[in-house]
Amino acid sequence: MNVRSMTGFAQVRRSVPPGEIILSVKTVNHRGLDLHLHVPPEMEVFEAAIRKTVKQHLARGHVQLNLSWNADSPASGSCLNRPLLKAYLAAFEEARRELQVSSTPDLNVVFRIPGMFRTEATPEITDEFESVLIATLGEALGALNRFREREGCEIAVEMMDRARKIRDGVARIEQIREGAVPAFQKRLLDRLSELLGGITVDAQRLAQEAALLADRSDVSEELIRLKTHAGELEELLRAGGEVGKKLDFLLQEMNRETNTVLSKTGGLGDLGLSITELALAAKSEIDKIREQSLNLE
Repeated sequence: MNVRSMTGFAQVRRSVPPGEIILSVKTVNHRGLDLHLHVPPEMEVFEAAIRKTVKQHLARGHVQLNLSWNADSPASGSCLNRPLLKAYLAAFEEARRELQVSSTPDLNVVFRIPGMFRTEATPEITDEFESVLIATLGEALGALNRFREREGCEIAVEMMDRARKIRDGVARIEQIREGAVPAFQKRLLDRLSELLGGITVDAQRLAQEAALLADRSDVSEELIRLKTHAGELEELLRAGGEVGKKLDFLLQEMNRETNTVLSKTGGLGDLGLSITELALAAKSEIDKIREQSLNLE
């Protein structure tokens, strides 16, 4: 089974003169692909390539991607980007004169401008560097997907076990239904005897009424569909791939069939109580499968 969870984490380091790329990816469940990038200002030029690569590896999930750069010579520290500072101050002065306001630059604000400080060991932005960066990202996403597949496989195994329990419950309800008509006949006869005070009741009419009651409470179609849906659920998990949204629709249908069974079997005495207990157990399993499916891609 190649089923992926939407929860995972991976980190990869790659040495590139004059430093080291550190790339970490963390994912949690989400209805779509929700990508959040955190990259140094000097590497924002690669954002489009990064997003394209992520979409090639991931289909769903909230994705937190952090890219950082460690220089080989951290002692060299950082230096002020003087050309950027001068350009900012010139633009500030021009705006001040044009608008005729008395104001001075706030260095606390100026120094927070992206790119105002740069390390002496900032990597040279070249096509070769981009290739290394994207290769590193691909390695991180590959590790992430292996993590997600391991967890997804564990979830799928448990979901299939619950689907088998649902099918077993349906089979038990079908067995109980086989004795429905005789039970209805006895129930009708007892009730009529009580009401009519011993007056004889036509056996053929009694059988017809019992069959009519059984037909009104018949859940054979619902049981067939519920059993079929449980089998489809198992097939989806075996096929793998992006199954989360398909499972959501299938589980809605299974829940609807179970609710119909419960609505038709109320007030049927001991037979109805047995069917109700089994249907409630199936409904509980469906709800548990739904909770688990929310974390599958």
